[in-house]
Amino acid sequence: MLDRAAQVTLAALNHLLQDAEWARVRLAPFVGRTARLTLPPWRLDFTIDADGQLAAANTAEPDVEISLPAGTPFLALSGREAVARVVRISGSAEFADALGFVLRKLRWDYEEDLSKAVGDIAAHRIAGMINVFSAWQRQAATNLAENFAEYFTEEQPTLAKPAAVADFVANVEALRDDLARLEKRVSRIPS
Repeated sequence: MLDRAAQVTLAALNHLLQDAEWARVRLAPFVGRTARLTLPPWRLDFTIDADGQLAAANTAEPDVEISLPAGTPFLALSGREAVARVVRISGSAEFADALGFVLRKLRWDYEEDLSKAVGDIAAHRIAGMINVFSAWQRQAATNLAENFAEYFTEEQPTLAKPAAVADFVANVEALRDDLARLEKRVSRIPS
């Protein structure tokens, strides 16, 4: 029996797959193969069904395992590239490639879903507001990160600027070379 989070995740992914025939075609060669998606403490085991959609699976050994660290939701705020750097995949390379491609490219057409509930015009306006709000959120997060970086390098110098670190390293290397030359001179002085 699936827990509620797994049921909701499968339903959401299948909703996206219903509107994406290209994705179902891409998954079709892998009918009956199983995959495990792990994001501690949560785990989802699923199989590809005959329609190219996902169904619950209970398997001890999946064909592919996709593991994400627990901090992935926070990394997702930095973008898909940040998540892609930390994902670990094991198992069938072909199946993993197909799953990865589909999961990266699936997009929710929320405007279409909204239009079924509130009509086309209202859905278009709501989607526009959502897009503006999410762009504002991304810009606000970027500004906040830049402000923290500036504060910790300029106002409260907890972090060092890369140029300052490079200068320090160059000075240490010059001092080391000068000390080596001085030691040679001292060793030549007769005692």
